[in-house]
Amino acid sequence: MPTRVLVAKPGLDGHDRGAKLVARALRDAGFEVIYTGIRQRPEAIAAVALQEDVDVVGLSILSGAHVALTKKTADALRAAGAGDVALVVGGTIPEKDVPRLQEAGAAAVYPTGTPLETLVDSIRSL
Repeated sequence: MPTRVLVAKPGLDGHDRGAKLVARALRDAGFEVIYTGIRQRPEAIAAVALQEDVDVVGLSILSGAHVALTKKTADALRAAGAGDVALVVGGTIPEKDVPRLQEAGAAAVYPTGTPLETLVDSIRSL
């Protein structure tokens, strides 16, 4: 059974070109991908993750609120009973924030410029 990945855009960021590119790359690599669209609340992302029985939630964040949104989403996943779902984060993320995102609950972090092949291989290994 293929790994199921939910790609989500939390917060107010309205740009989703990168998220769609990642979703397509994951689909082409054999993952089952669900894309929620833009401006999703962490609680809604967690509810969809639970409903769709996903293995991984991937957040695409360009807004600069990546640490807060990652923590809120990790908390929402735990509250929804989906604390075992791997949470990964990609987007405009300074290297100095990677440890903070991991502390907030991210299993992996993909800053802008991460090769798609690296992302795919990384998600396969989760």
